[in-house]
Amino acid sequence: MESENQTLINYFILLGLSDDPHLQVLVLLLVLTVYLTTVAGNLLLIMAVSVDSRLHVSMYFFLSNLSFLDICYTTVIIPKMLLNIAVSSKSISFSECFLQVYFYLLMGQTECILLAFMAYDRHVAICNPLHYNVIMNIVSCITMIGVSWVIGCIVSSINIYLIYRLRFCGSPTIDHFFCEGPSLLQLACSDISLNNIFMLAGGTLLLLIPFCLILISYVHIFLVILKIQSGRYKAFSTCMSHITVVILFYGAATVTYMRPIHRTSNVYDKMVAVFYTIITPMLNPLIYSLRNKDVHRALKHLGRSMFISSHRVFQVNKMC
Repeated sequence: MESENQTLINYFILLGLSDDPHLQVLVLLLVLTVYLTTVAGNLLLIMAVSVDSRLHVSMYFFLSNLSFLDICYTTVIIPKMLLNIAVSSKSISFSECFLQVYFYLLMGQTECILLAFMAYDRHVAICNPLHYNVIMNIVSCITMIGVSWVIGCIVSSINIYLIYRLRFCGSPTIDHFFCEGPSLLQLACSDISLNNIFMLAGGTLLLLIPFCLILISYVHIFLVILKIQSGRYKAFSTCMSHITVVILFYGAATVTYMRPIHRTSNVYDKMVAVFYTIITPMLNPLIYSLRNKDVHRALKHLGRSMFISSHRVFQVNKMC
């Protein structure tokens, strides 16, 4: 019976960030600029790590994977949002909506686990430097990345199943700019208590527990840094970049997913979602590269390589 009722709804209406038609062009330009900046910044970071052999260590391996997740994360949401604004449409099909929910949950939950492993990497590097290369070898790093994806896939699959089993009735309007889980659940006319329980359980597993482990790791790290006579600033600087990203991502995600679903929505919820789905992925490459001399050197090397390559292509075309 539930499946029959669900098939009656073949689309949803996304209200977007603003109902004012005069602001749509401004929103389109701003979001497009942020999206292009996000993709370009994270791609440059991935390419810089790839071409510089001195960055082929676990810290930058994790950072490259974080950049890849951020690109995927925003691509799941923003292109559809931009398309709807461009064609003056607010609709999204039933299947598109559920795919969007699944993949943004997959990317976001995978990133939660990855950030915890990145903290562990810094913990080993600073607290146990003599065994760092042994502990954080390539097999260990790949295993950690794989575990992050597997956990994200399992939890997001259960989440999407619990949402799909619900009946949706009444207005198809979602007061949001994408198909976010909590906003979608507000349209359900079935009992969502199980969804609430699993969301709180998933939030505990993927947000609170990793955050507590990260916090414990950094308390230990800072105690060790205080005892270091030389290299204290570099150690502290690399840790602060990761801490900043953790606070931005975990803070906004906790506000959204560590509370029961209510039948109302407001501008505050949208602003929080903008922060962790659009702003944070754009800031991540800036945060990690701003005070990192190794990344600066790699980016300069990448720039020179790209300039030389383009110059050679130009010369070849000119000769032809």
